[in-house]
Amino acid sequence: MGEDRAVALVVFDSSVVHLRPEDAVFEGMLTGWRAQGQSRGLAALSLKNRGDLVRRFMSFTGEYPWAWTAEDLESWSSDLRDRGRALTTIRGYQAALRKYCEYVTDPAYGWGELCWERFGTHPVQICHEWNTVAHVAEVEASPAVRPLTRDEIEQLFDYADERVAAACQSGRKGWLAAWRDSAMFKIAYAYGLRRRELARLETVDFYRNPKAPEFDRCGVCHVRWGKAVRGGHPRRRSVLTTMPWAPQVLQEWLEIRAEYGDVAGRWMWPTERGAVVSPAHAGRRFAEYRDAAGLPSELHLHCLRHSYVTHLLEDGFDPFFVQQQVGHRWGGSTALYSGVSSDFKNKALRASLDQLAGGSMEGF
Repeated sequence: MGEDRAVALVVFDSSVVHLRPEDAVFEGMLTGWRAQGQSRGLAALSLKNRGDLVRRFMSFTGEYPWAWTAEDLESWSSDLRDRGRALTTIRGYQAALRKYCEYVTDPAYGWGELCWERFGTHPVQICHEWNTVAHVAEVEASPAVRPLTRDEIEQLFDYADERVAAACQSGRKGWLAAWRDSAMFKIAYAYGLRRRELARLETVDFYRNPKAPEFDRCGVCHVRWGKAVRGGHPRRRSVLTTMPWAPQVLQEWLEIRAEYGDVAGRWMWPTERGAVVSPAHAGRRFAEYRDAAGLPSELHLHCLRHSYVTHLLEDGFDPFFVQQQVGHRWGGSTALYSGVSSDFKNKALRASLDQLAGGSMEGF
């Protein structure tokens, strides 16, 4: 056994007689891959999701990794398309499988040699440029997805308020949940939050802003569960309150939230059973409100974040300030969220219009 076998031997004890050696080797591969990810500093949730994906792919193929072929990947990807998965999702899955295959085929880890000795075959890379989704478009979201107009925002929030009023008047048990959902959607828009950022908010995540004392303790929203980069840990940012009505929504909800009692803990959006509203539940509830309010079906919860960016830019906020508010690393990402032109194009347009207005119109 050569030096290249060292890693495989550490996670797979060849001195033990395994009743099912195939399962033992497969689990050893996953253990080793997880250790590699931990060494790279990947978050625990990312590591779990990657491992679960490999298990699902193995279940789909009915084969172990050393028997996987490119055709298996193509059949699996086609099945995902038939089930309506987005191309961006499929590309992410394929990228994870590519990384896994890179690990098990790397001679430095010794899995290929171990599989050849035990099973007479070895794993190969099944993901290549001809059978995986290429990232060829800057924007891959459906063209139908867009920011809500201000009238649509008002229509949505009016329906949410009506739902709260109706539940309170009827004395139904769901009045507290209705109030929670109404406040939750308003805060999602008021601070431009992603689903996970919204769902993970706690009551301790709001602070005073000394530059805006009129907002009291609701001048800053500290986002602690921002979108991670390449499997890393969640990124943090501070979002300043820009909409004067948002602190009132927060203060009212914090008072009403006390009705949950001790089961609420510090979660901003608790449930009556002591749990917390999940990102998926928030998305489903938004769809329910959207449909009941008569809004287009292509709008989803993340569109409130698009609306936040668009409306701030329309109101004259500096593009870099908006970029910092939503936590984008690049200004181009913020521009993609907006339904208005970029600042550069607006300035160029204004300069041209002013020049035309101040010059001679002869010849036109």
